[in-house]
Amino acid sequence: MHYARNTWYVAAWTADLDMSKPTGLRILGERIVLFRTESGKLVALEDRCVHRLAPLSLGRCEGERLRCMYHGILFDSDGAVSEIPGQDVIPRDAKVRAYPVVDRHGWVWVWMGDPALAYEATIPATIGTDNPDYLMGHGFLDYDCAAHLISENLLDFSHIGYVHADSFPQGDQMAKTHADIRPIDQGIRYRRWVENLASDAAGFPAEPLDHYMEYDYVIPGILMMHIAGFPLGTAKSLEFGSPDLANAVRDLTFTGQAVTPIDEHTTRYFFCYGMHRDFGTEQMIEPMMQLVRKAFAEDKVMIEAQQKVIDETPDPRMIPTSHDRSITMYNRMLDKMIRDETERQAVA
Repeated sequence: MHYARNTWYVAAWTADLDMSKPTGLRILGERIVLFRTESGKLVALEDRCVHRLAPLSLGRCEGERLRCMYHGILFDSDGAVSEIPGQDVIPRDAKVRAYPVVDRHGWVWVWMGDPALAYEATIPATIGTDNPDYLMGHGFLDYDCAAHLISENLLDFSHIGYVHADSFPQGDQMAKTHADIRPIDQGIRYRRWVENLASDAAGFPAEPLDHYMEYDYVIPGILMMHIAGFPLGTAKSLEFGSPDLANAVRDLTFTGQAVTPIDEHTTRYFFCYGMHRDFGTEQMIEPMMQLVRKAFAEDKVMIEAQQKVIDETPDPRMIPTSHDRSITMYNRMLDKMIRDETERQAVA
């Protein structure tokens, strides 16, 4: 699989996990089991017992350990076997892989590469469901497609007026104008103004405002986006530069999204969306989530259909347009990261 490994992948929403029992999932084709110990420690292990390869996600949490419920073998949080019922001697290699794992911003992050390089400081500084300043809803979708197709969708918003013609009112403005796109560490920053937009964050008609959108998209597929409304004329007065979000007059929203490859053909797409408390109420969350769920379902239909055409095309050559600049920039960074990892492995 052509993916970066020395990076943090989103494995789950913390709020969706039943930490009283283990949870099985896959990232980059690898089976992983998550559980929380009695003391509260979050653990991620290879989801495969050393004995008969039964899934540990069907096991039982016992204090600080996890017991395989096929033949009762007990695993410590570092993956080492600590007990084999009916056997005193434990083989030295009776151990499964332990993955670095962190609970942050309402997401569970798992490091898929070299554990020695797993610095928590490199987890993107996003706004999550646990942020007290935002009223957030969250969810996820599973796509029958390669992860890079979802990333490319998120890196080129010229599709909004067409794929989301029934959901968002911008029309073809996103396709007829270009955003300011620049490289940042591990990704790209995308900035755009939409002038005289007469709708609110939930898609309902509202007083026209100039709307500003800014997002970072960073490896391995994390989007962090603010949108805010400003008085008409603000875009021009700032010469289409970046505003101070503290001066927003309506619809200061944030969305965090994460693209996690389950395997080569399946991807889990995590998302949260919410309004700053200064501009919204709890009652606004569900209408806003209905809008984004509808929009993401529209993306899913298109991208899964695209994947089928790619699979059926012997030479799936694509002709780029001027809107592909951010895709090209991001893919070059990702390809370089993968090449560097491959070279380090070859030297080792």
